[in-house]
Amino acid sequence: MRPLLSVPALFYMLLTAGRDAAGEEVDSKPNFVLIMADDLGIGDVGCYGNDTIRTPNIDRLAAEGVKLTQHIAAAPLCTPSRAAFMTGRYAIRSGMASSGRAQVLVFLGGSGGLLPNETTFAKRLQQKGYTTGLVGKWHLGVSCKRRGDHCHHPNQHGFSYYYGLPFTFFNDCVPGNGSDIMEDVQLALRNLTVWLWLGLITLVCVRACGLLDVRLWLIAAFLLLSVLATAVWCLPFQFLPTWNCILMRNQEVIEQPMRVETLPQRLLGEAQGFLKRNADRPFLLFLSLAHVHTPLFPAPAFAGQSRHGCYGDNLEEMDWIIGQVTQTVDSLGLAANTLVYFTSDHGGHTEDPVRGGCNGIYKGGKAMGGWEGGIRVPGIFRWPGRLPAGRVVDEPTSLMDLYPTLTHLAKDTEPDRQLDGHNLFPLLEGKLERSEHEFMFHYCGAYLNAARWHPPGSDSVFKVHFFTPNFSPPGAGGCYETQVCFCHGDHVTHHNPPLLFDLHHDPSESRPLTPDTEPRYAEILEQVTRAVEKHESTFFSGKQASDPDWHTNSAPDQLTWEKILWKPWLQPCCGTFPFCGCKEDTKNI
Repeated sequence: MRPLLSVPALFYMLLTAGRDAAGEEVDSKPNFVLIMADDLGIGDVGCYGNDTIRTPNIDRLAAEGVKLTQHIAAAPLCTPSRAAFMTGRYAIRSGMASSGRAQVLVFLGGSGGLLPNETTFAKRLQQKGYTTGLVGKWHLGVSCKRRGDHCHHPNQHGFSYYYGLPFTFFNDCVPGNGSDIMEDVQLALRNLTVWLWLGLITLVCVRACGLLDVRLWLIAAFLLLSVLATAVWCLPFQFLPTWNCILMRNQEVIEQPMRVETLPQRLLGEAQGFLKRNADRPFLLFLSLAHVHTPLFPAPAFAGQSRHGCYGDNLEEMDWIIGQVTQTVDSLGLAANTLVYFTSDHGGHTEDPVRGGCNGIYKGGKAMGGWEGGIRVPGIFRWPGRLPAGRVVDEPTSLMDLYPTLTHLAKDTEPDRQLDGHNLFPLLEGKLERSEHEFMFHYCGAYLNAARWHPPGSDSVFKVHFFTPNFSPPGAGGCYETQVCFCHGDHVTHHNPPLLFDLHHDPSESRPLTPDTEPRYAEILEQVTRAVEKHESTFFSGKQASDPDWHTNSAPDQLTWEKILWKPWLQPCCGTFPFCGCKEDTKNI
């Protein structure tokens, strides 16, 4: 019988269990769980100052990890912000920033999206042996030239598993909530259609009564125009729930239109299932929540529980979902080797005081250009044993920083394109006290409308606005014609000289600096102007669109009318188009 090991010997074996035969430590790859809310305001969360909505699970992540107080989205709208998040680069580099009216993808049957030759952090990690999954919202396109080519699909961008909404959760998905898609265009088309049919009926009546000699070709022309106008109005817009409100598993449409009542539970179940299936291998899970984008969920288990009506109920349900995901990570024994990250794609939707969020002291909100309320978001990292609990970082950081941070932690040292994000890990650990973002640039569509400068050796963060979208009324509420601010023409106000604020002393951007109140006024504008010129020079490499390396600095615009408008031959469909329809089996939910 072999003798029992002594305590010192057992301790030594445990100590050296993580070393290989050569005595080197086996550095296992960390797991990543990224959780992104939709339209969540920074003022909605308890650990960021809210004392009327309960967010204990998000607050726990902050208490056990690192909280960022100047975490900035690259855009105040879904599509460009998420493109920048995924690629680590400003959305204009991937063609996902619009120079026109439509600033996000508006139809799943459009041909625009994140181009196949773009590189995402999921693609990089997949190449390093990670199992990668996306559960939830995508909103970066599906197909390019034909239904089923899936050139923009998550599976083509590094996610080996996908379940969720390839578009977004929007008002059209729930009857009685109106429409989010080009309401004024819909109204104009409807009115045109009505007038054409009235004109046709009038011509027919006039001819039948013999009041005038109305030629048949004129009646035929009116009939053709009436039919065409009806088709242009009805087919894309009147069937929006069928075209856009769908669920996919990988590249298969599994529900069309989707049922919203059980959607939160299904997304949670899919996220937990992914974690359990991949607990024994390195993984990346991106849980892209549908909360708290309008329309709000019924949330029966949370109805009436908050002090902020349906919005507060939805937010508390979202917090519960985050708690369930975190609990799953912990119960599987993965916490010590898993980085959990929580954020929002941009600031809260402030136009609707009942259904919208709170951006705290910050001005503006979703789709309102570079004002802080639309781009300052929660940013929380938890990794027990690796990141100090309770640390607060009050330095400028970006959603684009996730790309280089994840690739750094995955030990991906392969050459990459020019990135606009920086590796955050030294800042999170406390090994670095200053952000590498001396300058940051803020876009309204494809137009650079603001920039910030964090001078070395100073606590100040100077923010310069070159132009601002027109609010109604100024500083609050929506924009003049629509709830999404446009970024060009008469929809904006240009400032000469630019508006200048010091966010360290005036985070609400309410007191513009002048040469009389800021001694460095001229220097600040000069420094920012030089930085903008240097930044913009990186988009022009002298290459042509036919050059295979042309996309390294910029890409064709993916949000043109030609790209975003509905094309029947691209529409995802279960069944035979146009009779699309199917239901996912949810009897066990």
